[in-house]
Amino acid sequence: MTEEINQQFPKAYSSIDEATKAAGFTMASDVLTCSLLRTLAASKPAGKFLELGTGTGLSTSWILDGMDDESTLVSIDNEPKFLDIAKQFLGSDKRLNLVSIDGEKWVDENKQQRFDYIFADTWHGKYLLLDEVLAMLNKGGLYIIDDMLPQPNWPEGHQEKAINLLSYLDTRDDMLLTKQVWATGILIAVKR
Repeated sequence: MTEEINQQFPKAYSSIDEATKAAGFTMASDVLTCSLLRTLAASKPAGKFLELGTGTGLSTSWILDGMDDESTLVSIDNEPKFLDIAKQFLGSDKRLNLVSIDGEKWVDENKQQRFDYIFADTWHGKYLLLDEVLAMLNKGGLYIIDDMLPQPNWPEGHQEKAINLLSYLDTRDDMLLTKQVWATGILIAVKR
């Protein structure tokens, strides 16, 4: 039995998945992580959402599927080829603002914004500018990262970066953490 049996997928998911494979994008979030992202999104009615690292929009489609009509999602990526796939299949959703920009530039220009839910799926907000991104999180807000368990596509030395990131997050007294040895390794934190 697979984890995907009886899983309801977002409407655009299959089309995005096909386009993702055709484009050769291999860094997409897995279905288990995406399902969790959707469930957690539903816990933030009228929420402000941020996704750092749109990719082709696979995880974006799940987050949108969990959001209510009063919520908004800003999703950024610096790779136009892949972001265009997200725009093609999700761009008509009025709750979504897809932004093509370098992560550091976007964070620097938007430090005053606050969010109820941040999914950091790229270097910025995870390994770079972590403190700046966590400062953008509202009290009670969710901070979610994946790929904390060793992955076959990790470059040499990346495992140490993941271990150091988790160790650092453990030292923060403004965050409550749950580390899950599940899917690709997920950390969910709530800001106190």
